Amino acid sequence: MKKISLILTIITLSIGIFSISHSQNLIPAKVLYVIDGDTIKVLINGKKESVRLIGIDTPESRKNKRAKKQAKQMRTSIYQVIKLGKLSKNFVKSIVKKGDTIYLELDIQPRDFYKRILAYVWLPNGEMLNKKIICSGFAYPLTVPPNVKYEKEFLKCFREAREKKLGLWK
Repeated sequence: MKKISLILTIITLSIGIFSISHSQNLIPAKVLYVIDGDTIKVLINGKKESVRLIGIDTPESRKNKRAKKQAKQMRTSIYQVIKLGKLSKNFVKSIVKKGDTIYLELDIQPRDFYKRILAYVWLPNGEMLNKKIICSGFAYPLTVPPNVKYEKEFLKCFREAREKKLGLWK
């Protein structure tokens, strides 16, 4: 019974990877660690890179200028922003672990001002990490043209997560 279960799991994962890799040009990467809810550090061809997840924005998980700005925008304390940021970061850490293989889909603009890779991150099971985070209520939508490929999906997920009081909206 365990052998059958293992075989079915392998087949399911293989189908997910096959359907992802053949539908788009994806860049395989190994997860090194999660920086915060919308940024991860990966290894691509032996080079360490920061990857900023396109289309989403999470609260900051440590005290900095951006956290202060978010606190002002959210009309809350910087400590509340950091608390929410840590929730988002921990949610992402529950999905991707050091050594996991992920697949990066680039959009029009491949890097941001800080030289981070801008990407939609696909998991081996065929799910998009960016979408999973926002649909689970751990991110806001953030559309920065020209990278707008999944904008409508992300907005829909955001609205549904807020209505259902998921993640940060509890």
